[in-house]
Amino acid sequence: MRFMVIVKATKDSEAGTPPDEKLMAAMGNFNEELVKAGVMLAGEGLHPSSKGARVRFATDGSRTVVDGPFAETKELIAGYWLWQVKSLEECIEWVRRCPAPFATDCEIEIRQVYEAEDFGEAFTPELREQEERVRQMAAKLQA
Repeated sequence: MRFMVIVKATKDSEAGTPPDEKLMAAMGNFNEELVKAGVMLAGEGLHPSSKGARVRFATDGSRTVVDGPFAETKELIAGYWLWQVKSLEECIEWVRRCPAPFATDCEIEIRQVYEAEDFGEAFTPELREQEERVRQMAAKLQA
């Protein structure tokens, strides 16, 4: 099963303060360990929310763009990994081994990724074929 492992933002990450060389090395070593174990599928750090935007969808069909920065730092995302593991418990164990992402108090959130079987009959054979085509196209973009 796949899990999104979300590094929550801090005041430093929202200020755009980059990690120091020691933390970069520790994260690089951890990422290498994840890849060697066949766990890490993807992972990236994110710029502060001041460089981002949100699009709000209203029930009347309208769309509103809100530019960052966003106020609630503790609710923002500073980075993520996508991991393939056997269970939530295995994912938690990997997170416990992770270097602390920041020099201040911080948090990592773990969320399971939906798989096709989670959608039941609503995910028709036609929609499954479309999903497969989209994934193949996306894989070609990364190759």
